Amino acid sequence: MLGSAAAAAQAAPRAPCPPAAMPAAPPRYVLATAGSTGDMHPFMALARALQALGRRVDIVGPAAHADLVAPTGLPFTGLGTHEEYERVIANPDLWHPRRGFKVMFGRYQAVLLEGFHAFMAFQGSAPLVVIGHPLALPAAALAREKGSGARLVGTWLAPSNLRSRHGPLQLGPVAVPRWVPPPVRGALWRLLDRALVDPHAATALAAARAELGLPALGQSFLPHMQALPELSLALFPDWFAPPQPDWPRPLLQGDFPLYDAGADAPTPPPLAAFLEAGSPPLVVTPGTGNTHAGRLFDAALRAAQCLRRRAVFLTRHRTQVPATLPDTVLWLPYVPLARLLPHAAALVHHGGIGTTAEALRAGVPQLVTPFAWDQFDNAARVRALGVGAVLPAASIGAARLQRRLQALLSSADTPRRCAQVAARFPQRPRLQALCRALETALGLAAP
Repeated sequence: MLGSAAAAAQAAPRAPCPPAAMPAAPPRYVLATAGSTGDMHPFMALARALQALGRRVDIVGPAAHADLVAPTGLPFTGLGTHEEYERVIANPDLWHPRRGFKVMFGRYQAVLLEGFHAFMAFQGSAPLVVIGHPLALPAAALAREKGSGARLVGTWLAPSNLRSRHGPLQLGPVAVPRWVPPPVRGALWRLLDRALVDPHAATALAAARAELGLPALGQSFLPHMQALPELSLALFPDWFAPPQPDWPRPLLQGDFPLYDAGADAPTPPPLAAFLEAGSPPLVVTPGTGNTHAGRLFDAALRAAQCLRRRAVFLTRHRTQVPATLPDTVLWLPYVPLARLLPHAAALVHHGGIGTTAEALRAGVPQLVTPFAWDQFDNAARVRALGVGAVLPAASIGAARLQRRLQALLSSADTPRRCAQVAARFPQRPRLQALCRALETALGLAAP
């Protein structure tokens, strides 16, 4: 539920237009991330593509993700501490559609200032390009205003990150009817800004700007954020979400940047044995950052038993899984979804964009149980494609979950739709081509 740029395009500070002549040195890239492991994965895929082009790449992100970056050998600047990250994800309000904003932006002033100093340290002779997660863009923009010389590229991981008055409109669990006119939709967004976002995010940004001696912006946080980059990347295909008239321009739209840490590692022996021992299982996961999905796992266990289905439960937080599991249910902390989902009967998940994309690629039916953030919009798009069903997390119960799964698994049309969508994925990743297009759009193309 991030951002709309229509009203802020002129107010937000922007970098100068690209130079007419190509620079002698190739650009240096800083990939600026925020959020959970799922938010990190697209940036890891971009880093790999840029490395293949011979570019210098650094990563800035939550210190808690240092172990994820370490195997790549990429220079990493960690922000905050692992303990601070754990405190945030341990707060159940993080996954509430309204209260989550206060949790997300609880330390945002400190994050902005720490990020600002990190970006200022990257000044050098080579052209500097910051490719940023939406929540990382304001800190990079502060450094730009203070003379870092950075070019800003916004990276939008899910369609709802790009707020629009057109097309499908999902305000958390509430779907706004298509007949509601754009002016009314715009008013709804402004109401959301005033009620939920600006009291936390805009206040933190104003305090950070004041500490750095920068003038106040006098506008809402999300429109400011979306208007910051001089180029935007939409990291999802147009068949999943076509571009809208009020999305920021220029805009490059690519494929899902699928990336799985440890994808080349052998299949864990317990999983290999489990898959060989019986029918395709249900796979259940609330995502890597959710530590409050005990209700989902309890309901999934009972639903699987009633349906006489085997299941694999994926979560790094064992305490939210029932203490005693039957032989028909296997718990694992993590398995690359690209390896597991082709063997699954269906996937029950939270609706994170990375998990959604992996299920679409695998052609597996999905039952999406959105908790907060972009998950409701992603779930609605899964349903619109005909490849899954939706049961909001707040409505989860064993009987409801069982009924939705039964309907999904017995559908004659869903497997056909899943196969059609899976066929839309390219045989080979096209991220390098997207990176080259980025450099051309910025006037930074180099051999």
